[in-house]
Amino acid sequence: MTARLVLGTGSLAGSLVSELRERRGRLAVLASDENAVRTLREEGVAAEVGDPTDEAALRESPRPDTVAVATPDAATNVAAAEAVAAVYPEAFVLAYAPAAATDDQRRALGETADEVVDAGAVTTDWLDDRVGDDGIRTRKLTATLRDVDGRLAIVAHDNPDPDAIASAVALARIADATGVDADICYFGEITHQENRAFVNLLEFDLRELEPGADLGEYGGVALVDHSRPGVNDGLPENTPVDIVIDHHPPRYPVEARFVDLRSEVGATSTLLVDYLRKLDITPSREVATGLLFGIRIDTDEYTREVSVADFEATAYLVPHADAGTLDRIESPSMSADTLDTIARAIRDRERHGSVLLSGVGELTDRDALAQAADRLLDLEDVTTTLVYGLMDGTIYVSARARGTDLDLGETLRDAFGQIGSAGGHADMAGAQISPGMLEAVDADDESLAEIMRAIVNDRFLDAMRSRSHRVLTGVYPDDYHGTGPGGRPALDRITAERVGDAGDDAADGGDGDDDAVDGDEH
Repeated sequence: MTARLVLGTGSLAGSLVSELRERRGRLAVLASDENAVRTLREEGVAAEVGDPTDEAALRESPRPDTVAVATPDAATNVAAAEAVAAVYPEAFVLAYAPAAATDDQRRALGETADEVVDAGAVTTDWLDDRVGDDGIRTRKLTATLRDVDGRLAIVAHDNPDPDAIASAVALARIADATGVDADICYFGEITHQENRAFVNLLEFDLRELEPGADLGEYGGVALVDHSRPGVNDGLPENTPVDIVIDHHPPRYPVEARFVDLRSEVGATSTLLVDYLRKLDITPSREVATGLLFGIRIDTDEYTREVSVADFEATAYLVPHADAGTLDRIESPSMSADTLDTIARAIRDRERHGSVLLSGVGELTDRDALAQAADRLLDLEDVTTTLVYGLMDGTIYVSARARGTDLDLGETLRDAFGQIGSAGGHADMAGAQISPGMLEAVDADDESLAEIMRAIVNDRFLDAMRSRSHRVLTGVYPDDYHGTGPGGRPALDRITAERVGDAGDDAADGGDGDDDAVDGDEH
């Protein structure tokens, strides 16, 4: 059984005792303050009066596995740590260095104790966390929220995936903490079986918008998991945007009062966890479970574009999340239409080296394309898959990559940007193509498959062969968090400095969508 010994009294020692007394094992306290010891005894703690720097007094305590040296006096802690090292050399020693400790005292504690809690360093870290770049970003977000006059519309991308939905829910929670009511809105459909289970089991309240919906009733608009109105959502392109939070790499500068675009993380949910933590907002079971699932899905179970921040966010969320609900979300039934689409993708696949292309014909469930592209990627020696199908005169494309330097998002933009919209990540992307002429072709007409093949396969393979694999970075400086109250000048400056007149190579890429255009994250 683990034995722990706390030396001293005061606020830190009291906090340690309160925490440790709830854990299994023996707990003892040795302190020179008789009144404090008497109080601890009345509370059922094995406390003794004695000098924590006296080796003889230490020997009278039960042999401890760990010792916390936690008096408020630095000199006492140095002497106590040295005494503990002499009496109990095998014990783990945690020592406290008060803010007033000298450099020599900190050095002495560092040489004697196994771990030192430095009050000065903790204070510095706390201030840096709130006053540094991250702190500035958080304060700008809350200031922007407080400026919203009325309800806030938080808009996810079309056909939202778990990352977009969870991020929107978390932002609504932050808005509520600042006194702003918010609605979580989306265009399109939620058809993937896991995504439907995700929304239903967590009982998220979402508002489905019709194309061209008037948001005039709202006092502000926020975009999550995408960054431009009218691109991968049903908003008019000139919709004023107050807040953008996204982890997809942008192709063009984004105009909003507050902008947080961090493409180094694997999920937008990770960014929202960062805000919750800095604002000391504890997520509810539903919010934590949603954010955890969003991170897991967008990083493909921590195997794709994952960062240290994603792992840290996960570690924070796990104690608050419901593992049972996660299991239920991940085990929904698959529709017969989805199974048929996957089967057609496997049957009609074409191989070009390590690339598999497959047209599945008429679609009833667009999310089935993503599942088919994932399934084909499991085939031996395949590094890239692209699956496409037709619905309501529009060709929908889903692509996946693994173990290659190909940037799928940029490749799909090059292939289809001029005839539709496309975007996504380096290893996961999507596109929508509306040629117009396909509406006049009967779905059973054999020429339809040839037309689609000519449009999709040839353009994609040509784009692959001509790709430079360039990944765009540095579109924004580190201190840029939106145009702010000054409006366009800051944005114009950034555009001039970062984009310049270098031929504007993005201008011929269609609408420059910066996300998987069909909600193809999942």
